[in-house]
Amino acid sequence: MSRIEATFSALKAQGRKALIPYVTAGFPFADITPALMHGMVEAGADVIELGVPFSDPMADGPVIQKAGEKALSMGVGMVQVLDHVREFRKRNSTTPVVLMGYANPVERYDQKHGQPGAESAFVRDAAAAGVDGVLIVDYPPEECEAFAKSLRAHGMDLIFLLAPTSTDERMAQVARVASGYVYYVSLKGVTGSGALDTGAVEQMLPRIRQHVHIPVGVGFGIRDAATAQAIGKVADAVVIGSRIIQLIEDQEHAKVVPLTVDFLRGVRKALDA
Repeated sequence: MSRIEATFSALKAQGRKALIPYVTAGFPFADITPALMHGMVEAGADVIELGVPFSDPMADGPVIQKAGEKALSMGVGMVQVLDHVREFRKRNSTTPVVLMGYANPVERYDQKHGQPGAESAFVRDAAAAGVDGVLIVDYPPEECEAFAKSLRAHGMDLIFLLAPTSTDERMAQVARVASGYVYYVSLKGVTGSGALDTGAVEQMLPRIRQHVHIPVGVGFGIRDAATAQAIGKVADAVVIGSRIIQLIEDQEHAKVVPLTVDFLRGVRKALDA
């Protein structure tokens, strides 16, 4: 059983929902990510999504794009992201960490650090660092079976996005390959866009669950404790990203972790209410 499966299993037994905060690795300061991850756990996070900075993030809105650009300008790439996870694991061996990003940084890492004919350097090094799951936005499920198998062999899950426009056929394709959880993108568009229609999410989840028999997390558009609570009534997990980035983007170093902890505590309290 992967760390992600174990976490969702324990939450289900307690009748609780997973809180999954997202932050771009190396933002807003190159060295702050491990401390920020520990702060998130202290505030009640069950899984942490760590964004891998990339120069052309097609699913991300302006808030997360800007965060990625800032992290890249400070020299944060896949090597540094894996270092952050390694550092986090020195004090936390239980909270699952999911890397969220795009194909380019993964494949570039393999080119630079792998050997021809050998297993993927990314899979090997991510597992060794303590990564539990990978969500690669531009990897379609029909082309991922070998990658998913390789991740699972190393105790990691491959997570996919589903959208309001996903067909039954696409959901079935994802269900065949995905493990850990699936991430339902509640809005058409990019991260941080639009107002959340909780009624539409409520209608969509039973359709997804006809095909997908692992937990379903919902993200994009969750901005506060109230929307998190509403989504938590129907989903297995709530994902919050852009709002956290906005909260910390202009803060001084010493305030980043306390502000995030304070915000997430409010969300956790609402989810458990």
